[in-house]
Amino acid sequence: MLKSKKVAVFGERDDVAGLAVRHCVEAAGAEVVYETTSCFV
Repeated sequence: MLKSKKVAVFGERDDVAGLAVRHCVEAAGAEVVYETTSCFV
């Protein structure tokens, strides 16, 4: 479903990190063009 799509990944420091989401999205076939992990307060 995500094959050949470009994705921006936003993770949260106290929940799911951007790197973890990145791995899942790449495994689904998408290309990650931006990835970050931030603390949202």
